[in-house]
Amino acid sequence: MAGSFGLVDLAVVAAYLAFTTALGIWLGRGQKGARDYFVADRSLPWWAVMFSIVASETSALTFISIPGLAYAGDLGFLQIAAGYILGRIVVARVLLPRYFQGELVTAYALLEQRFGPATRRFTSIVFMVTRAMADSVRVFATAIPIALIIGPVVPRQYLMPSAILVLGVLTIVYTYRGGMRAVVWTELVQAGIYLAGGISAIVLLGGAVEGGWGEILSAAGAAGKLRAIDWSTSLDRPHTIFAGLVGGAFLAMASHGADQMIVQRLLSSRSLRDAQKAIVGSGIAVFFQFSLFLTVGLGLWRLYGTRSFGTPDAVFPTFVLERMPHGLLGLIVAAIVAATMSTHSGAINSLAAATTHDIYLPLTGRKAEDPETFRAGRLFSIGWGVVLTGGALLFREGRTPVVVIALSIASFTYGALLGAFFLGIGNRRASQRDAILGMSVGITAMAGVVFAKPLAAAHPSLLGFLGPFAAVAWPWYVLIGLTITLAAGSLSSLTHAAPPAR
Repeated sequence: MAGSFGLVDLAVVAAYLAFTTALGIWLGRGQKGARDYFVADRSLPWWAVMFSIVASETSALTFISIPGLAYAGDLGFLQIAAGYILGRIVVARVLLPRYFQGELVTAYALLEQRFGPATRRFTSIVFMVTRAMADSVRVFATAIPIALIIGPVVPRQYLMPSAILVLGVLTIVYTYRGGMRAVVWTELVQAGIYLAGGISAIVLLGGAVEGGWGEILSAAGAAGKLRAIDWSTSLDRPHTIFAGLVGGAFLAMASHGADQMIVQRLLSSRSLRDAQKAIVGSGIAVFFQFSLFLTVGLGLWRLYGTRSFGTPDAVFPTFVLERMPHGLLGLIVAAIVAATMSTHSGAINSLAAATTHDIYLPLTGRKAEDPETFRAGRLFSIGWGVVLTGGALLFREGRTPVVVIALSIASFTYGALLGAFFLGIGNRRASQRDAILGMSVGITAMAGVVFAKPLAAAHPSLLGFLGPFAAVAWPWYVLIGLTITLAAGSLSSLTHAAPPAR
């Protein structure tokens, strides 16, 4: 057993960080302008975009939290992964053809074509706030295993800040220099590393438990932990077949059809057909990836039994520290770092793209091809990198798995964003006022739904009023927000004549 973080492990992590940063800088050479910087001049092959999508939505949450879900529960999260595939198919058929009809760089430019510039700015700002909050949580998650590993060396109060600052600075450097091309190709490397880490954990767990994986699966089956389908119709349970297929599908439609971080990668593809293959293929790859890390969680459950860890997120990092041999321990830490850096870099670039094209260019009157736009985009990358790193420093760990927190934050506004796109596609009477009003009502209503549970817990006297809202599980958030947005926008559209076609 390793038991501690050694010099060999430190060398592996340092080599990875140096390689990734150097690769990103090298890939950024010879960039011609903002289009090249933000969508790689639409030159990337579909398979690279596909693995980039997988890496960008994985982050440290998959590596840390998904094993914890199986450790504490069962395989029910796969129902949500199945819904993700269905949602991606809808995006490929409905939204992607519209994105590829023009020279779009952001998802919200499509809303300007349908409604007007104010709708574009409003939705872009909503995306920025949501993405900044969710990715700050993801960056924070990386500090959990690193804190466990370097704890004996660094004073506890400096553990999290030190890890977050190192990762934040290095990611900002190569994202600033390399743009979307660096984001995608470095994510391919990062995806390979963390998948290798997951497979290594499978092998080591098989050797650590007497009887190997046969015994692990037998014990897990007897304990009901191999259950992957829950037919319950209760809305307060997140991992049911209905919450998974329906809620997961709408969550994927929003995250992959209305979230700039994913749409920007798809717009970097060589053609519409390539983008469609990339997004559907990524759903299948993510399903198998979740299966891998949930299986790791089953092995951890059999190995540790009833041992208390405080939070499920600490289970896998503890195994890494206690059971991984030196060298491989460094590789696993590098895998966790890789997962976070991939999401962090993609978030920085997409936030900079939205700021540049949805806010900066309309306000300044500049053209996308102007050299000043390219320079501004890079500066926005630095600014957003600082914001995400600062947000991670402010976050505080609790007992709720970090993956649930991040997905809940995303679901908070995803319904309103997706609702704006569906309103524009399905309601010809809807105007810019209706779209903004619908989204505002949807976001406000979802604030009540999301905060109902903690408010009811803190003030039991409010339980009677908040009970119905507090009982809704997070996979339903997007569908609820979408329905409210469509209803409010459609009702508003009945108060005026249909606007002229844009």
